[in-house]
Amino acid sequence: MSRMRPPDEGDELLARLGSLTAQARERAELQRSRVELALALQRGMLPRDLPVAPGFRLAVQYAPACYGLNVGGDWYDAFTLPDGRLGLSIGDVQGHNIEATSFMGQVRVGLRALASVTGEPGHLLARTNDLILSLGSDLFATCTFMRLDPVSGVLESARAGHIPCVWATADGKSGIAEDEGGPPLGVVAGTDYPVTRYRLTKGGVFVLLTDGVVEGPTLNVEEGLEQVVRLAGAAAVAGMEADALAAAVIKGAERVGHEDDAAVLVVGHDGLVTDVPRMQPRSPRARFTPGRPPRDGV
Repeated sequence: MSRMRPPDEGDELLARLGSLTAQARERAELQRSRVELALALQRGMLPRDLPVAPGFRLAVQYAPACYGLNVGGDWYDAFTLPDGRLGLSIGDVQGHNIEATSFMGQVRVGLRALASVTGEPGHLLARTNDLILSLGSDLFATCTFMRLDPVSGVLESARAGHIPCVWATADGKSGIAEDEGGPPLGVVAGTDYPVTRYRLTKGGVFVLLTDGVVEGPTLNVEEGLEQVVRLAGAAAVAGMEADALAAAVIKGAERVGHEDDAAVLVVGHDGLVTDVPRMQPRSPRARFTPGRPPRDGV
């Protein structure tokens, strides 16, 4: 004899299923709202305008993570320092949530504020590191900060746990910057960050980026950096505009399906500087020397 299920038992099962479906829908809506909020915060904290310097061009590209919840704390920034030089920064905060995005804003604002006191990259990162530690946050950030002198073309760079930059010259040379660097910001108190000096000559480019540009499911960091080296080298030889190079670099990140935010900041030297009153220009014989400081007296 077959045993019939009481009618109320079937109704209870349907009610439970409906309740679980509604809860899942609410959680999905809440998570989508959190992602949208994080994206809005992230975009609102990035600069809208870039500084202008005679003979130099700056270009940026930014793309959020390709896959749903990986909204992180990547940033770029460029601003004029009190002495007329340019401050350039790019970085990445640990984590992929609203907290990481908010922390990114704190780091970026802290860098800007402290740069009004000291624009020397090593000192600036050291002070920012101490500031972050004083906040008592469990998060940390990687960062590269550069100071560009538009008169001499000298770039002074300090790196805090961030991936290295890529450089290229108009005569066909290109490579990965070989600066020493230090630990990420917010990890070790009293850290010193060494400074490496480069010279950007006419037609040359420097590409600052985050790891979302060069790392993805089908690409490791080393392969990704070499891809950017090739792009930068071809762009410098061809005389490509900074905007076009930045767009090409971010397009490469999209092709590999990056699972993290991706940010690119390109600095290009497209002309000779002849009328900048802040300081006397150095000899035009000076060459860009990747990986080590320019010679004294050039």
